[in-house]
Amino acid sequence: MAMKIMWAAAIFFGGWLFFYLFGRQLVFNCTAAYPTIRKMREQDKDLIAPGADKYTNISVLVCVVTIAIVAFIVIRFCPLYLAISCGVGALSALLMYLPHSKVTDRATFDLFCSAYSRFVPDDELRTAMFNRKPKDIRSRMHDMGLTPSFVPDFKN
Repeated sequence: MAMKIMWAAAIFFGGWLFFYLFGRQLVFNCTAAYPTIRKMREQDKDLIAPGADKYTNISVLVCVVTIAIVAFIVIRFCPLYLAISCGVGALSALLMYLPHSKVTDRATFDLFCSAYSRFVPDDELRTAMFNRKPKDIRSRMHDMGLTPSFVPDFKN
């Protein structure tokens, strides 16, 4: 019985870690990357390069395939109590991450800016995004004659 509890705890942590590595990226792409790219394109279709969509699509595909493979392995080869333990671990990680998954969270916006600044053709806007400075991003957008609707208003 003690070994079953230890295995369940290890698999619980494995499910939590697995979500942290792959599920979190999938949630980020769906709740932050795609909506922000869409908002940027609404301002100007050339504000962000088409490579951003390809980059995000490949990321989603890799995450979905990896999650499906691991879920199949866990469901097929683990006893029911271990599969449930893994699922509960992943679900607990999801519940911990959800409040921070929107682009209105400063860390998530900074992550988006770091990852997607390379797809912005404008040098000054790219630099402001790379440096993760919302004030500079808003300023550059106004200089370009656009409204910075994709930049959340963070309260310090």
